[in-house]
Amino acid sequence: MKILKIQTLRGPNYWSVRRHQIVVMRLDLEELAEKPSNLIPGFYDGLVAVLPSLIEHHCSPGCRGGFLSRVAEGTMMGHIVEHVALELQSLAGMSVGFGRTRETSTPGTYQVAIEYKDEKAGRYAARAAVRLCQSIIETGSYERQELEQDTKDLQEIYNESRLGPSTESIVAEAEARDIPWLALNSRAMIQLGWGVYQRRIQATLSDCSSILAVELACDKEGTKRILGDAGVPVPRGTVINYLDELEEAIADVGGFPIVIKPLSGNHGRGITLDVQTKAAAKAAFDAARDVSTSVIVERYYTGRDHRVLVINDQVVAVAERVPALVTGDGKSTLEELIEQTNQDPRRGNGHDNVLTRIEVDRQTWELLDKYGYDLSTVLPKGEVCYLKATANLSTGGVAIDRTDVVHPENLWLMRRVAKIIGLDIAGIDVVTSDISKPLRETGGVIVEVNAAPGFRMHVCPSEGIPRNVAEPVVNMLFPPGAPSRVPIVAVTGTNGKTTTTRLIAHIFKQTGKVVGYTTTDGIYIGDYLIEKGDTTGPQSAQVILQDPTVEVAILETARGGILRSGLGFDHCNVGVVLNVQADHLGIGDINTVEDLAYLKSVVVESAQPDGHAVLNADDPLVVDMANRVKARIAYFSMDPNNPVVRDHARRGGLAAIYENGYLSILKGDWTLRIEQAVNIPLTMGGRAPFMIQNALAASLAAFAQGARMEDIRAALATFNASASQTPGRMNLFDMGRFSALIDYAHNPAGYTALGSFVKNWSGERIGVVGGPGDRRDEDLETLGRLSADIFDRIIIKEAESDQRERPTGDAARWITQGIETVLAQGKQPDCRYEVILNETQAIETALDTAPDGALVVLLAADIAGAVSLIEARQPVRGATPSLSPVAPAPTTTPDNGQQNGSENGQPAYSEAVDPEVISYSHP
Repeated sequence: MKILKIQTLRGPNYWSVRRHQIVVMRLDLEELAEKPSNLIPGFYDGLVAVLPSLIEHHCSPGCRGGFLSRVAEGTMMGHIVEHVALELQSLAGMSVGFGRTRETSTPGTYQVAIEYKDEKAGRYAARAAVRLCQSIIETGSYERQELEQDTKDLQEIYNESRLGPSTESIVAEAEARDIPWLALNSRAMIQLGWGVYQRRIQATLSDCSSILAVELACDKEGTKRILGDAGVPVPRGTVINYLDELEEAIADVGGFPIVIKPLSGNHGRGITLDVQTKAAAKAAFDAARDVSTSVIVERYYTGRDHRVLVINDQVVAVAERVPALVTGDGKSTLEELIEQTNQDPRRGNGHDNVLTRIEVDRQTWELLDKYGYDLSTVLPKGEVCYLKATANLSTGGVAIDRTDVVHPENLWLMRRVAKIIGLDIAGIDVVTSDISKPLRETGGVIVEVNAAPGFRMHVCPSEGIPRNVAEPVVNMLFPPGAPSRVPIVAVTGTNGKTTTTRLIAHIFKQTGKVVGYTTTDGIYIGDYLIEKGDTTGPQSAQVILQDPTVEVAILETARGGILRSGLGFDHCNVGVVLNVQADHLGIGDINTVEDLAYLKSVVVESAQPDGHAVLNADDPLVVDMANRVKARIAYFSMDPNNPVVRDHARRGGLAAIYENGYLSILKGDWTLRIEQAVNIPLTMGGRAPFMIQNALAASLAAFAQGARMEDIRAALATFNASASQTPGRMNLFDMGRFSALIDYAHNPAGYTALGSFVKNWSGERIGVVGGPGDRRDEDLETLGRLSADIFDRIIIKEAESDQRERPTGDAARWITQGIETVLAQGKQPDCRYEVILNETQAIETALDTAPDGALVVLLAADIAGAVSLIEARQPVRGATPSLSPVAPAPTTTPDNGQQNGSENGQPAYSEAVDPEVISYSHP
């Protein structure tokens, strides 16, 4: 077996709209291509011996042991690799269960899709599964230590990359409330919500947290002074910087016992409690100085250590923290007891698990010396030995929930303390003998106030009731009823995506909202270009959704991004599918137009149930998508009598149609006319049917999302097919003697749509044509045939950006073959053509030789370059083009017999001086 490629999907995708995290491995089975598992000697027994837990995989039989029965009966190795990869992750603590395996059009090559919780771990599991299966095939087994190493590696990967327990609890609460989130690439920050509604957290710091309050909480001495001045009980203490100040400081706080701790520190680092001697004080000073240059010396107060969590001025949880300890059994040494305690599956390194492993350190040795013990000591049964002086969970301590027993006066005091310091989320450390009594009665004190307090002691206490402390955090950031999402309109289809996306964005601009949108030519926020390029993938979508000024997101969504990474959002409000035509077939295992339709349906399948799926009722493949959609359906059609639309409208559904020259909305029994097509600049005075269709889709999508009819009309009246508003989409220029049209049509459907406009031109029609090199040979040939049907004269060119690994001249050769096929059939005897591979030179030639009244159509790869060439030649820059040469009926095809005659049917070949210019002429 050989892994050809592994890719990671992070949003709704071709394999699953609802399971967003998928690794897809392209796997060549090689010699196993026609060898099912039952024909591999010893494979079943070897697999069961290595992974007996596969008995729990149901697979298609739907029962325990179902998958293994498939292996015994005979199944292909790609399917087995899928299940093994899922099981390896589950053994490492990442429970996953979704997988799919499909053979590609290449025999023996499979796409294996597996769910993951951690991206890196998912990719590792895919590779390890292949390695494990290959070993069983070759040797009959997989070494136990290899499996253990795989499991250990996966656990380490997961622990290194997963969110901390506090952040994880907040994210889980956000997910439960359908609040989207994403990890930002800086300072471990998490964004909750989209666009203008977003909030940010960093662990348990929020964007509400005052920097003054956080800085004050980090200054333990400053905190103590402010609280003391406010009458809050705090320890008596002082700050020193040098060892020779220690003795005087001890006297100042009333002598031993004392606490010595760093002025700036966390997680109990450098703290020594119950210091009783000068020698111990010096050692404690050195330990504190390792953490902070300034050291606090305080009076030691006996009692129990408590952490009080205050969020948004409310006490939400209280935990008693007990230092790390072991209890004797009369036979085990202290070292053995520590190891037994660390075997608790809840314990892990650092903050990875509910509890932390107990490590033997300086504090431990000091306490053991104090008791007269060492690690070989055997404790009597029932005797408790504390191993740490501090009760931090990060040093192995445990937590006992005490939320329900706190005295009301203490609750009031804790709320007051958080207010005094100014923290929205505060962890207050309290020492008292009894938290159920007022501190003033027990002599208790507030030791510290912490910013960014940990939540795991409250979420997963060792004893007592777990508290959902993440809920008040999310309620603070997103009060009930407050929005967390900006509206998302996602647009896909084979042709018309960019124009429709830009028009929808233009409609929403009329509402005064800040609109962010992505297109094939760039990312825009408001009126400004943020990033130039083809930005129709998930990363570009997230640029919009991460922007804190965006109020509406309009996202052009192309097939490539969905295949490579999935959608850049979990769901949208409105999904739009304009059409599905044969384009990009044979790429990414999308081999048929039905495959392409299934892929594009991901966009509308991700629409929320209370949102809309806007579908082209004139395209059967798009209509079929309604069967998979959860959202409300809205159809658009160029045919007012379309039966799908009529039936939908009779049932009260929403639709948009082109009727009697008007773009209209159907809403139940009502017909709401938007505007006449002749008054909409985008439609070229109603002469460009495909632009009418784009305008219908855009108007319907905006209306479904709540846009007012007045705003839709205003947008349609002010949106032009110009180089500034829709670059490369039907940009018509008045060149004085003739006209020029720039368009990005690059597939058969695009050529056909363009032809519906161009063929109505009364003058000579000159086309500068080409096609992307990654299309199939037959697609390029089709472009040639269509060109011969549309144009009187054709110049075939290639652009370097369009070659896409094809040899120079090869795409032009196939387009030429398509033209010659039409000429050989005698269908377009007047058509002439030549090949000029250099795009700029081809455009210049067309413009130089255009006769009066002609239309020069430039199907350019470099839109900006073509626009520059045109604008440099315009007699008056920005002149409004005249449409007078176009015949009035948009659906009438000119009589081919009226075209210019040809002198003979044999093409002549000549080579120009420039080696990049090859000319075939058909005079």
